[in-house]
Amino acid sequence: MVREFELPDVGEGVAEGELVSWLVEQGDAVSEDQPVAEVETDKALVEIPSPVNGTVRELHVEEGAVVPVGTVIISFNVDGEAPHASESPSGETASDSDASDDTASEATEETAGAGSPDATGTEGDEIETLDDRVFAPPRVRRMAREEGLDLSSIESSGPGGRLTAADVRAAARGGPARDEQAPVAEPTPTGDSSAADAAAAGGSGQPAESTSPVETTTEPQAGTDSADRETTLAAPATRRIAQEEGVDIDAVPATEERDGEAFVTPEAVREYADAQRQAQEADREAIAAGDPVGTSEAEFAPGKRERREPFRGVRKTIADAMVESKYSAPHVTHHDEVDVTALVATREELKARAEEQGIRLTYMPFIMKAVVAALQEHPEMNAVIDEDAEEIVYRDYYNIGVATATDVGLMVPVLEDADEKGLLQLSSEMNELVQKARERTISPDELQGSTFTITNVGGIGGEYATPVINYPEAGILAIGEIKRKPRVVTDDEGAESIEPRSVLTLSLSFDHRLIDGAVGAQFTNTVMEYLENPSLLLLE
Repeated sequence: MVREFELPDVGEGVAEGELVSWLVEQGDAVSEDQPVAEVETDKALVEIPSPVNGTVRELHVEEGAVVPVGTVIISFNVDGEAPHASESPSGETASDSDASDDTASEATEETAGAGSPDATGTEGDEIETLDDRVFAPPRVRRMAREEGLDLSSIESSGPGGRLTAADVRAAARGGPARDEQAPVAEPTPTGDSSAADAAAAGGSGQPAESTSPVETTTEPQAGTDSADRETTLAAPATRRIAQEEGVDIDAVPATEERDGEAFVTPEAVREYADAQRQAQEADREAIAAGDPVGTSEAEFAPGKRERREPFRGVRKTIADAMVESKYSAPHVTHHDEVDVTALVATREELKARAEEQGIRLTYMPFIMKAVVAALQEHPEMNAVIDEDAEEIVYRDYYNIGVATATDVGLMVPVLEDADEKGLLQLSSEMNELVQKARERTISPDELQGSTFTITNVGGIGGEYATPVINYPEAGILAIGEIKRKPRVVTDDEGAESIEPRSVLTLSLSFDHRLIDGAVGAQFTNTVMEYLENPSLLLLE
C-alpha cells in the first residue's frame, strides 16, 4: 500500500514552511515516528516524523522549497507492499526517465551503484553516514557544505552530540576531526551570529572562469548563477554525488535546460567540486606563504560584488513583527542607571551553590524577579490593548520573554509563570530555553505567550538602547553592561565619599497609548529598588 504524507500543521497560525533538508532518501527503510525531514516555519525549526513503518517511495519536494500546509511532500511503501513495477531502481517513474534517453541511461548507470542506502559512491570513500544523518542545524549544514567538509568527519561539541558553527569553523581551520584532516580555511571570529553568517557565505561562490570552462558556454537563462535560479533539475544520482562532494547543487553551473529550468549533470558537479578544492588549496598556499586572504573572497564569489539570499523564514517574520510594532505602538524610551554593587556580591556568593546543582547562575534571573515585582505594582506594564474589541486587557500572570540572538535572527523564548519560580528554577529553565533557541530545537509553543520582554544588550558590550516592543506587549526592558563607575556614596553618619561602584544601565521602551511617561519612570524606579537591594527579592 502506498501512503502519501502531507505537510502537517506544525504550529498555531503556520500556513507554510520551508523544507530545509531531507533526512531520508528514496529506498530508505523508515520506522514510525522516525524524523524524515526538517521544516523551518516562521517560528522555529521542526522535525517531521514518519507516520508509518515502511520504505521511502518518493520525495515530492526539493530542499529549499516553501511548501503550504497540506501539500504532499513524501510517499511511503508501507511494510508488506512492493513498489510499483513502473518505477526504476532509483525510484524514478517511467515518465521521468523518458525526458531524455541519454540522461535516463546515465542516471540508471549511476544509480545502480548509488541507489542502495549502504552505497558510498566510490571505492575507498569514507562517507558512510550522509550529511543529513548528522545532528546539526541547517545553517551549520550549509557552512559545512560551502567549506567542502563532510559533517560526519567533524567532532561535535554541542549538547547531545549536535554540531555547532564553532565545530565547523574549527574543522575548516584544520582542527580535530573524527577521521580525516579538514581543509584549511580563513579563520573567523567565534561567538556571534554575524561571524556565523560570514562563515556560512564563505564557500558559496562560483569558481573563476579560468577554473570552470562550462561557465563560458552556458546561456544566462540556464541558471549558471545560483543567485539567479530557485530550482535545479538533476537526477537522484547526481544529487547524491553533490552531497558526497559537499557541494550545493544550486551553486553548480548548469550547461543544459529541461523544461525551462537549469539541468545539472554529474560532470558539472565534479568539475565544480574540483574547482572548489583548487580554490581551497590556493588559500592554503597563500596562508602558508603569509599572504593575506581577504574577507571579501570569503564572502563573495570571484568577480562578484553582490550576494543575494532569500528574505523569508525567521528573518522575514522578525522584520514583519518590527514593522507592525513600530507602526502600531508609539514608542517612548526611558533611560536610567542603577547601582548594583550589592547584586554583584550576592550573585557571586550564590554562584558556587548553583554550580553544585549544575546550574549556571547569571544576573538575568535576578532581573526577572525584579521585573515581575515591578509588574505586580504597575499592572499597566503587564497589560495589552485589544484593538478589535477596543479594550485594555490586564493580565494576572507573568510570562517573561528573553530576547535571544541566534544565527538566524532574534528569537524570544518565554518563561511561563515567572512569579511562581525561584532564582535557580528560573536560571535553569532560561538556560535551557536559550540553548534550544540557538540550536533551533525550540518548539513554537515556547516562543509564544509572553506578557513582557527583557533584552540584554550588555552581552555584546552595549550600554543604552531604544529597544522595539515585542508587540502587542506594553513594554520591553533592555539591560546594558555592568560597568565600574565613580559614584557618590553616603555612609550611615551622612558623610559622602566617591567610590568605584558597579553600575547597570536600563532602557525601558513602552507603548505610549497605554503607558504614561510617569508610569514608565515609576516602573523603572521599582525595578531599580529591587536590584539595588537584592535581599528584597527574598520576599517575592
